[in-house]
Amino acid sequence: MAACVGMDEQRDTALSEAVRLRETGTRQACEQLRSLSDRYPQEAAIAYQAAWAHDVLGLERAAVPFYERVLSGSGLSAEDRHGAFLGLGSTHRVLGDYASSLATLRRGLEEYPGDAALQTFLAMALYNVSESREAVGTLLQLIRHRCNPADGVCVRRPDGTRR
Repeated sequence: MAACVGMDEQRDTALSEAVRLRETGTRQACEQLRSLSDRYPQEAAIAYQAAWAHDVLGLERAAVPFYERVLSGSGLSAEDRHGAFLGLGSTHRVLGDYASSLATLRRGLEEYPGDAALQTFLAMALYNVSESREAVGTLLQLIRHRCNPADGVCVRRPDGTRR
């Protein structure tokens, strides 16, 4: 049992260091996270950090398999899982793989219905595949649900009346 505890501490320390490097934007973070991911292939948190590190450094193609690994398994917090859907959907879109982007974002919306960030990226991907009507409709629904007349924040008609 003591060996497991030592391994967990080593893993956690190495992951913390790699996250610190990711936050500074160095390629060394990618190297460390790839190594950790090879060593701990079932650790969703490591794969997620590896995806994120590659993504923020403009290494989108290298990020995709890490995101896919994370989303095919379990063990990630709801917040990080949401981030993985957003990251992979956005990454596919940046790479021009609009069909995969749409599928990923729609899958994310099945798990996180009504999420504004996923809906926004879905609208952008819809626009990329010339589904402008659906893209604008998605954005208008998003605005409509965010309308708060009590705060004076709402969509107004050209004549100044609220919708």
